[in-house]
Amino acid sequence: MESRVAAALEELFSLEGRVGIVTGGSSGLGLAIAKTLAAAGARIYDLSRTPALASVMADDRIISIQTDVTNRPKVERIVAEIAAGTGRIDFLVNNAGMTHRARAESFPADLWERIHEVNLDAVFHLSQIVYPYLKRSEHVGRIVNISSMAGHLGFSEVTPYCSSKAAVIGLTRGLAVEWAGDNIRVNSLAPGWFPSAMALRVMDEERREKILNRMPLHRFGEPTDIGAMALFLVSDAARYITGQDFAVDGGALAFGF
Repeated sequence: MESRVAAALEELFSLEGRVGIVTGGSSGLGLAIAKTLAAAGARIYDLSRTPALASVMADDRIISIQTDVTNRPKVERIVAEIAAGTGRIDFLVNNAGMTHRARAESFPADLWERIHEVNLDAVFHLSQIVYPYLKRSEHVGRIVNISSMAGHLGFSEVTPYCSSKAAVIGLTRGLAVEWAGDNIRVNSLAPGWFPSAMALRVMDEERREKILNRMPLHRFGEPTDIGAMALFLVSDAARYITGQDFAVDGGALAFGF
């Protein structure tokens, strides 16, 4: 019985032999995703502006490459080199993101543009760049975009972030429909509140209390919760799923009053 169960789980969730890219995989939720996918057998290329130390990665299946994901020519060269060296790219996780806290009426124009450049434009451009490789994947190519609760709900003083993440959900659906016949599945994953560095930058004690009261589970998520959902969406278990946004949020979206 145990051997049959293990074999069934391995068939569904093993990523052995697969190659993928995770942006912003050097810290926070991106690092949790990279580690989970590597533990499942994949070879991960982390594209981050600040690469993690080898001691943090602690896995020779994760290769960290320093780059700005908004620099399209450089990213194109990196992706081509990865594909040439490995012979394949099977999945892409668009995780890199940024935010800034300020009221909408005085929000700096340059930061509005930069937030959308990182959170939205780079997602589309990277998806374009990896498209020909994902199309040829023998395992069905996958794109997992990291959206946010802010793509569904309004949050004060982070309006550009809300705008960019709502657009990521729309982009996910559009690509899923357009590329359904091209051997590619596209989904997004909406984290709720996790104790990441980016979340903590925009959270004071009052906001923290409001957030915890807004969630039926009344606690923050663990990074491994996001890694597990990313693994599901990249694995063979999700071959029939595309165009969906999955909330990992402690029940926040379900909460009424």
